[in-house]
Amino acid sequence: MKDETDRGGDEAAVADRRDGRPSERAAAAQTPSDRSATFYVPHGPDFGERELSQAVWRGWRRRCPACGTGPMMKNYLKVRDSCTVCSEELHHQRADDGPAYLTILVVGHVMAPLLGAAWAAWRPDPAVLATVFAIGTVSASLWLLPRFKGMMVGFQWAKRMHGFATDLVTTAAKGKEESA
Repeated sequence: MKDETDRGGDEAAVADRRDGRPSERAAAAQTPSDRSATFYVPHGPDFGERELSQAVWRGWRRRCPACGTGPMMKNYLKVRDSCTVCSEELHHQRADDGPAYLTILVVGHVMAPLLGAAWAAWRPDPAVLATVFAIGTVSASLWLLPRFKGMMVGFQWAKRMHGFATDLVTTAAKGKEESA
């Protein structure tokens, strides 16, 4: 059986998450004050590009974009500060109003043609039509909103936006110190 230090790349990061110790790469990327707090486990091939479609799909499922197993949300729309499984920091996210705009866009574009088609096909009482479509619109909005928020957090994580690139910044700063 190979020792953990013999493994390379993502295998070492996965093994380190199981026993709770940071890998040598992760420990080197941290500042001394960070080592006492939760550790950062780098992801992706050579810590460069992150898989966008995978991160967005994990966000849709409301799971951590890094490991895919930990829950992303603490409450209905509240994103956890860090993943409970892999300790990936998620507090950098800045979804703001994006999920609400996407929800309105999708629900509006789906419900408007359905409303017109239902009116043309059955000519129901307007009060019944309004009630049914109000319930459908609210239900679809409430179901889609946290999923769109998860997708936006996954997108930001994959593109290293809003502080999700701290490992690259720390590594670049360390490289500058060593060259000087």
